[in-house]
Amino acid sequence: MTASTHPSRSRLKRNSGTADITNVLKQSDEGLLQMETTAGEPTDANRENFVKTLLEATQSLTPEFALNNNETISHIINCSTAILLLSIKKCDVELNPNPTALFEEIFEIIRTITLLLGKKSVQPLVIRHPTGTLYQNSYSPTGLGNAVIGSEADGEFVKFPSFSVMKTQLEGFSSITTQLATFSNNPHPSDDNITGSVFSILINDGTSDIRLANLTENIEIFLPRPNASPQKNNTVVLEKDSKALTSFNITDPYVTIFLSVEPNANVSLVLMLAQGSPPNDTSSGNKTILSLAGGYRWMITPEMLKQTPGVWYVDARLFNSTWEPGLTLRISSFMSKCLYWDIDNEKWSTDGCQVGEKSSLNQTQCLCNHLTLFGSSFFVMPNHVDISRTAELFATVTSNYVVLALLCAFFGLYLITLLWACYADRRARSKRKMTLLEDSHPGALYNYLISVQTGNRKNAGTTANVTMKLIGSEGESDTHNLTDPDKPVFERGAVDIFLLATPFPIGEVRNIRLQHNNSGGHPSWYVNKVTIQDLQTRHVWHFFCCCWLSADRGDGMTKKTFNAAKSNEIASFRNIFQSRTSTGFRDEHIWVSIVDPPSRSPFTRAQRVSCCMSLLLCTMAINIAFWNIPVDENSPVLFSLGSLKITWQEIMVGIQSGLLMFPINILIITIFRSIKPRIVSMSKKEDPEEVLRPPAVTLPTILKETQEVISLLSRSPRNKMPEVGTLEGSADLYPALEKVHEFIQHMQGESESGPHWVYCSKFLLAGLSHLAMSLEKLDANNFMIVDHYKQTLNMANLLVRKAEMVLTSHLTYCPPTVIRRKKTTSGGCWLPWWCVFLGWFLLLSISGVSTFFTLLYGFQYGRAKSIKWVMSLGLSLFQSIFILQPLKVIGIAVFFALLLKPVAVEESEEIEQVLSEQQDKCRSYSGRATL
Repeated sequence: MTASTHPSRSRLKRNSGTADITNVLKQSDEGLLQMETTAGEPTDANRENFVKTLLEATQSLTPEFALNNNETISHIINCSTAILLLSIKKCDVELNPNPTALFEEIFEIIRTITLLLGKKSVQPLVIRHPTGTLYQNSYSPTGLGNAVIGSEADGEFVKFPSFSVMKTQLEGFSSITTQLATFSNNPHPSDDNITGSVFSILINDGTSDIRLANLTENIEIFLPRPNASPQKNNTVVLEKDSKALTSFNITDPYVTIFLSVEPNANVSLVLMLAQGSPPNDTSSGNKTILSLAGGYRWMITPEMLKQTPGVWYVDARLFNSTWEPGLTLRISSFMSKCLYWDIDNEKWSTDGCQVGEKSSLNQTQCLCNHLTLFGSSFFVMPNHVDISRTAELFATVTSNYVVLALLCAFFGLYLITLLWACYADRRARSKRKMTLLEDSHPGALYNYLISVQTGNRKNAGTTANVTMKLIGSEGESDTHNLTDPDKPVFERGAVDIFLLATPFPIGEVRNIRLQHNNSGGHPSWYVNKVTIQDLQTRHVWHFFCCCWLSADRGDGMTKKTFNAAKSNEIASFRNIFQSRTSTGFRDEHIWVSIVDPPSRSPFTRAQRVSCCMSLLLCTMAINIAFWNIPVDENSPVLFSLGSLKITWQEIMVGIQSGLLMFPINILIITIFRSIKPRIVSMSKKEDPEEVLRPPAVTLPTILKETQEVISLLSRSPRNKMPEVGTLEGSADLYPALEKVHEFIQHMQGESESGPHWVYCSKFLLAGLSHLAMSLEKLDANNFMIVDHYKQTLNMANLLVRKAEMVLTSHLTYCPPTVIRRKKTTSGGCWLPWWCVFLGWFLLLSISGVSTFFTLLYGFQYGRAKSIKWVMSLGLSLFQSIFILQPLKVIGIAVFFALLLKPVAVEESEEIEQVLSEQQDKCRSYSGRATL
């Protein structure tokens, strides 16, 4: 079958004049910078224009210019490789794939440069660029025979056949230029698992490409694989009159298998190949005889495999040799495949190419009868287990129960831990509640979110009643009781969140005053940190307390004032590292977090326990699948206790298995961690009769509420509103309203609107509306003179209308800051709550599959090997829990600390629920649908 190669292309058509290459390169640098920093770049149109302009400018150059301007030539090559790397690594490459001709178009620029440089020189040319190397040589047609281009020292080279084979296709050419280009990345991604270097081999006469195809002698192409996976080995003991059986699960019918069977003595072996079932004496399949003289390696070609996928078996036994006790066979294998890029069909193909016998683990020899873009595919196989023998292997459970007993012990421990976790989650769920402070005024609508973190020290929680006062640059709040009637607060290690409302913004929060009344059985309280967030402006203030409020601990004080932390304190390495490390071990360390997870995390203990069990089962499956390596007699023994010995080799097996767990770890845990928690209303259901029955209205109540409104407004110096004395009777009410009237006139006179006046207007309107409603319900006989009652009522209604006008006026010039309802918070993207079922399905599926294959491998290994594997598994688990996981937590903490990135303030839809509860409270208080 004829293989397609690069189509012939005209070379170096010169323009009438040399382009201004300096301007073109300047524009190219600017274009690269713009594409690198702009989302969605490079687009197809921009990239096509970039490559076309750079190619035309390069083709306009002369050989003399190319030889004398090395910096310019290097600049052109760097721009070419940069646009290629940007295209390959762009974010939307899966949704918007690159055109398949992209590589050829960009490579044309580099080829043009090498041909320019070769015009004036016959010496070999080597150009190294960020994505690979280009080798160029000039030959006479006869000199091309048996020529080697590339670097044999680096393991990347091509050897041409003899001239007689190519003579008919090279007739008429006086000089030939060869170009070998190597690339570290595959320019045409596919599902063929192309690994190592990719070669492009072209020859031309300076005008057009020369086509070589259907050669009777193959071209030898050596492709290096410097990062090839290590070869898996298996050592078996060959008993007398027995055989060693090896199996392969072939999924690609075009691969070549290299099987090495090395005995520890000078004997000859006969190997037989069969499909579907082990070979026997009557099998007519392929066979070979291996000896010391010929080497103990067998190359199994696709023709020998009949290009048929499935399970293939290789039987190894002695041939005309005497068996001796202790005879072992070291069996290893790897797969390889040679492919080329078919330009016409735009896919990788094997036509005209085959793997050569000189292939090794780190280098593939390809034998091809044509020239084009070449690559090699490489596979390393884990231990194969025949699923069709499931019933047979499970039947050995009575003699090999080691793995089964271990799994039963783990599952028993899991069930016990799961019951405890469900109980602990039920208790924690009742405490997960954001509290709307009951002593906040119902008409106050400027909201602060207060997060109080109690320390993890022994007896850090308190039974005392705690109060807090906020002191800002533009006023201060009332003293509020931090309590919740539905749950205990300030327990050890807990984070309690409260919503505090003020009538107006108090500006920058500079201080907080914490105090408790030293009541209860354990009044001492260790407060770790307080965070206050302005929900309107999203400004956050941190207060690093880290002290006792106690009469008998610390400095013996139960009342303290704390200053807001400065920017350098918040972003300090110490603060961020401590915060990240503390939260990391309680949340990121999957094993430790079961005992004491963050109190507000949606990742429950039951889910954490189940994830640990799934990870444990996956660890066992991965460990046992890639185990069974040959014993290294030179490996030092690190620990010995009787017959139990632990070697350095076994420790390395545990480390590798633990590292393979990271992708699975991230996949499973992220699903549960990213599920959006279902928010269930925690509000109490009130008695319907109590809801229908209006609250009793009395004159003392009205006087007290009016005095409270005026007192709160007087807390801000900007309001210029004096305090009022105690309102003792009906005669004091009207003068108090006159003071309110003066305040409204003061607000009307303010020429500059702002959030302060907007929220003051809202608060005043709510308070006056409530007063008007209360006066209408009040019996006029509560006033000594009925006319005074009417006069007060009319005054209240007048003030309501004026307050409405003032609010409207300020809203016109200064719309209020609206609390943003973010769908995505600083914590990242949430999955819908019903994805919890998907998480459990995946977890159970992975656990079931892992358990099945662990048992299957265990029964296949036998009892002795299973015991040895259990020892390696124990080391792997020890490393995961006590080494890898802590290192991951500390590494993340150091990373964020070095970036000086403070811990984000928690945002949650629970805030919206509490704000809705506050709005309902305000509507009920003021009798108005909106404010």
